[in-house]
Amino acid sequence: MRQLELRHIHAFVCVAKQLHFSRAADELGIAAPSLTKLIQEAERLLGVRLFHRTKRSVALSAAGSAYLAEALVALDHLARGEERAVLAERGELGRVEVGYVASAAYAGVLQRDVGGFRGAHPGVDISIREVPMDNVAAMLRDGLLDAAYVRPPMLLADGIQATTVHRDQFVLALPTDSALAASPSVKPAQLRDQCFVLPEQEAGTFEVARRGRFSARLGPRPGTLASVLACVSLGGYVAIVPHTLADCIALPGVVYRDITGQPIPSEIAIAFRKYERAPAVKAFLDFARHK
Repeated sequence: MRQLELRHIHAFVCVAKQLHFSRAADELGIAAPSLTKLIQEAERLLGVRLFHRTKRSVALSAAGSAYLAEALVALDHLARGEERAVLAERGELGRVEVGYVASAAYAGVLQRDVGGFRGAHPGVDISIREVPMDNVAAMLRDGLLDAAYVRPPMLLADGIQATTVHRDQFVLALPTDSALAASPSVKPAQLRDQCFVLPEQEAGTFEVARRGRFSARLGPRPGTLASVLACVSLGGYVAIVPHTLADCIALPGVVYRDITGQPIPSEIAIAFRKYERAPAVKAFLDFARHK
């Protein structure tokens, strides 16, 4: 069964506003007989008379008045739909799921990127959540995350890549009652007999051991950096952590000391799907990688 088309609705609304077929035809850019035919088709398809017409006047019928109100709402919805489609295509509308490790927040990277992007793209809904670094690759692969702030190096699955967005260096966190706390800096070799609490990113710990020429004695792996520092505060352990923690977390029982020698780099990277298609996600990644 043939149904009313958008061209019929546009024609009807134009005549209803003008109440004059010739002027309406000029506005639509079509011949008057073509407009008359469109209105006649609309009336036949609807099964009602939309206009009362004489040689001198055109007036809406009761059915026409009722239909006009709904037609205007429908056209407004279509116009807004077209606008939203354009915004979505430009990456200005949509949703982005962002995961992060705590140090991304301590360093201000999360606030800079997510906060800045929200200000520039108010139509995009960004959801954030702290995630274990070991889960990131699978969550990106399965679509549970669109981007994640991590601490490299880390093993990336096929189709996942990462770009560095913040550079830092590792420092030593140790109990305040440790004999090593008396010095402003500590040599790697001085840590030979210490037991290390391991954060999610273990690279700093093993690099310190390599430089000190010893095999690190490993303690608990409590997970988050806050949990690592809590272990240190209770005594008996030290930890190699990002310098940004020294600026953010003053935990009772914990002091921070520099590690002598060439700084051991500590980075924050943003991981994402290599062949991302969603415009909003691509817009966020572009923003984050070029800040």
